[in-house]
Amino acid sequence: MKIRFYSIIAIVAICNACTPHPQLSSVQEVTTFSINLNDRADDLFKVSVSVAGLGPENSYFQFAATAPGTYQTMDIGRFVRTFKAFDRNNNPVAVERISINRWELTHPEKIRRIEYQIAETWDTPVDSNRIYNMCGSSLENDHALINGQAVFGFFAGKQHDEIHVKLQYPQTWLAGTALMQNAGGAYIAKSYDHLVDSPIQLGRMSKASTTISKTKIDVYCYSKTDMVQADEVLLAMEKMLYAAEAFIGDLPVPHYTFLYHFEDASHGAWEHSYSSGYVYQEREFEKLKDSILKTAAHEFFHIITPLNIHSEVIENYNFSEPTVSKHLWLYEGTTEWAAQIMLLRGKLRTLDDYFKILRRKVAIDQMYYQKDYSLTDLAQNSFSEKGARQYGNIYMRGAVVAGLLDILLLDLSDGQRGLRDVLNELARDYGPSRPFPEDGLFQEITRRTYPQIADFFNNYVENANPLPLTEYYEKIGISYHEQADFVDAESGFGSKDGRFYIFNSAEELSHLNIRNGDFIVKIDGKTIRSTSMRRLKKKLQKADNGKTHKLQIERDGKMITIESADKKFIALLQKFVNNFRKLTIQGSFAFKLKPQASPRQLRLREKWLQN
Repeated sequence: MKIRFYSIIAIVAICNACTPHPQLSSVQEVTTFSINLNDRADDLFKVSVSVAGLGPENSYFQFAATAPGTYQTMDIGRFVRTFKAFDRNNNPVAVERISINRWELTHPEKIRRIEYQIAETWDTPVDSNRIYNMCGSSLENDHALINGQAVFGFFAGKQHDEIHVKLQYPQTWLAGTALMQNAGGAYIAKSYDHLVDSPIQLGRMSKASTTISKTKIDVYCYSKTDMVQADEVLLAMEKMLYAAEAFIGDLPVPHYTFLYHFEDASHGAWEHSYSSGYVYQEREFEKLKDSILKTAAHEFFHIITPLNIHSEVIENYNFSEPTVSKHLWLYEGTTEWAAQIMLLRGKLRTLDDYFKILRRKVAIDQMYYQKDYSLTDLAQNSFSEKGARQYGNIYMRGAVVAGLLDILLLDLSDGQRGLRDVLNELARDYGPSRPFPEDGLFQEITRRTYPQIADFFNNYVENANPLPLTEYYEKIGISYHEQADFVDAESGFGSKDGRFYIFNSAEELSHLNIRNGDFIVKIDGKTIRSTSMRRLKKKLQKADNGKTHKLQIERDGKMITIESADKKFIALLQKFVNNFRKLTIQGSFAFKLKPQASPRQLRLREKWLQN
């Protein structure tokens, strides 16, 4: 995923020698978490919490059930191994675990210190709801990753109070995070939400920095064998960052930090207001560069939404119980559209590249996701089992819908105003500390634009009506074809009128009466569609020698059935099934420039290609 996902890290990146941050409140009143990262032997974070002034309203200590942008149940209390409370004289104070994530404090007014041990999420097995690595915690000999919700909790009534974090770690390590430090070396978070929004990556890392406009950019890299270095990552991203600046205008953050972790497997990325975290399999950087660029473009754009455009549900996040905002289409779908279009407008992608990305998104939406499941349904059910299965479509249908909205706005304004302009207006008028009403965003955007926009939201965000791809792309002189003929010489198959045929296997399979041009109708009785291909793929992967398989083909309007255990025959079936997704995308959902576009279409297209 990112997932997906969402996603997320920094107002500033810092190490031990960071510029001090002004003290926000009295040290004696601030909840302070202390962790000794020099003790890493048993994969447990040993956490000590100093606190004063608790009262009846602070009667429990809460660990996160979830976190913004993850859209997954976390139940971090599962990872807590010990939990104790003490008074000012170091005497124990009674505590009781009352739920998976909550400890009741019997006499909160007596408590001056809490100590707990919590396991890292990366290497701790769980039966369900495994935490995404980029959103979790890791503790190893040469590095540590702290995502706030995976290590820290908060007292009832103090979610919005200032928090300090003190870390002890080897002198040879670097620390990268969004958090500033005070004169005493403690990291300062304005609230628990801010702490969760500001992961900390420490260890044997490399660092590179630059300045884009007035925004300080820091890149930290942990690479297991030092194969990837921060300076080459930053060099690869600089053009993207300038493209983002051109797309957004003045970047609305003073600092931004990229935290990269290169180790054994790729897991995705997670965005934050002032930073983002990435977990990739360690490989030669040239093999990672394109993926890093596309993902970083997406995560970086989150400085617009949700940082500067978000609803009251996000502003007052419920860590105790998963609570969703219906505007996932904005936070992730629009962000994905912006990431791709700003690379096109920044000349980092050709128009053909953009069409390939667009057709892939349309194809996956059409082939693999439930067609009557709206973007609002997807958001509101994202924590359910069914919603989780549909979640990935926010990056497909969500991005395509945002692109259609952009074209409609350009059309209605005669090229004077697109979605980028509306987003920048909203970011300017709302900003990090002013949320929009959860149920009022569609009306607000409609008020700022045109009455037709209300119908657009109703049809394609709140409901799942078929997308008007042909009609809208026609407005900018681009033709869209649901089905397109092609031949893929590499796989040996072609497509005509949405059906697939054998292209170059006749000679080696002529003894089975297979001819080039034969249309594939069924394999082992399964009609050719995406759901049956997934099942067939698993079945054919386990194909045993001597087992007979069946192929139904159409030739000159006649149906022919072939049954065989021939190895070459089975290899043909395997090749088709394994390439089905690629073939389907090639064979449909095609976007092309219209050679006879009208002057208005050409003018709108030119505006569409610019910021």
